[in-house]
Amino acid sequence: MDECKSLSHSRWECKYHVVFIPKSRRKVLYVQLRRHLGEVFRRLAEQKESHIEEGHLLVDHVHMLISIPPKYAVSSVIGYIKGKSAIHIARVYGERRRDFVGQHFWARGYFVSTVGRDEEVIRNYIRHQEQEDKRLEQMELLR
Repeated sequence: MDECKSLSHSRWECKYHVVFIPKSRRKVLYVQLRRHLGEVFRRLAEQKESHIEEGHLLVDHVHMLISIPPKYAVSSVIGYIKGKSAIHIARVYGERRRDFVGQHFWARGYFVSTVGRDEEVIRNYIRHQEQEDKRLEQMELLR
């Protein structure tokens, strides 16, 4: 938790909890994309000198704990990851399925919060979110 990184004139620890969804919350992340997309996100983050500390792709949304240097705006890094990953998805899967349109794969917005000193709480939340979603679905079925 006290792993500060440094740039030429600063020491920093800037971590963010980010959540974003596919357009219309299409449940396509779970099938063929899930295995492949995590590595794509990691490579894209590295190109912006960022690091995905923790991540989980659920059926219809993405959670990640990402470390971004203060010289980059969070919006520019997340926009870059979403944009380039959408283009990648369109190139790899676009010929097989017509609804994988590059610029329109992800919904426009995203959720972001600073992690601060609650990093372990956020890590556990991300790790166990899928089980919690399943539990809530089961409770809905019982009603």
